[in-house]
Amino acid sequence: MRLLILGAGYSARHFVKMYGTEFSWIGGTTRTEEKTTELKSCGIHPIVFDGTTASDELLEALSTATHILVSAAPTADGDPLLNAARDAVAKAKPKVICYLSTIGVYGDHKGRWITENADCNPTSTRSKQRLVAEKEWLAFSKETDIPVNILRLAGIYGHGQNALCNLDKGTARRIIKEGQVFNRIHVTDIAGAIQQVFEDNASGIFNVCDDAPCPPEDVVEHAARLMGVEPPPAIAFEDADLSPMAITFYGEVKRTSNAKLKGSLGYKFKFPTYREALDHMWKNGWS
Repeated sequence: MRLLILGAGYSARHFVKMYGTEFSWIGGTTRTEEKTTELKSCGIHPIVFDGTTASDELLEALSTATHILVSAAPTADGDPLLNAARDAVAKAKPKVICYLSTIGVYGDHKGRWITENADCNPTSTRSKQRLVAEKEWLAFSKETDIPVNILRLAGIYGHGQNALCNLDKGTARRIIKEGQVFNRIHVTDIAGAIQQVFEDNASGIFNVCDDAPCPPEDVVEHAARLMGVEPPPAIAFEDADLSPMAITFYGEVKRTSNAKLKGSLGYKFKFPTYREALDHMWKNGWS
């Protein structure tokens, strides 16, 4: 099996770390030459792709890829890979394509529980572009009969990117906004979900999120208890001086269900909530 990754970032690299031995060859795109050495150190053959023009090397990789993982962000023009090499992907006929999206495509649901059938009313530009790209990939799947699955990811955390790290660095914040809840997902379970859909040649949309949507301060407080330190002082949302992007993020309140992933695909979460994940990282290393 040969894997091609479009946008070999944090989640994709963790997948390679966990399941890379399943593939005889792994290639991954990066926008700059400077990052090629970094990809090589992860066991990924680097391919420079500016998001616009598919090089001969990328077209060659596409022609032999049995599995494609798309993690690259879309633009106002749509999905970069479909724009640059749609015909090449269709001709290659990979066994399955996995597209990493976001639960941000749902927008605000006033704290209600939602499934993959919920209405999508994204508020941020990034989420609107993700929804457009999702539709492009699902249409491509219908036209070509190539299985495409959309994994809608919750807030991503894991080693080097978590509340323990933030507390250790002194950057953790405990922002309080009444009624606010988020879903999260540990990067290990993102990798596990990708592997599950690859094994099943699955097609469709799946929420990849934990069992415990909760206020963000709960996570910070749990991490502080593990470390035996005082949590940072509470800051009212109105006084937090957040960036426009963060304000948009806090403007969406929903509880996202992962029942389809667990039911239809039988996926079993390694870290069903932030508590198990932080407990594990505290004992085994978090940075």
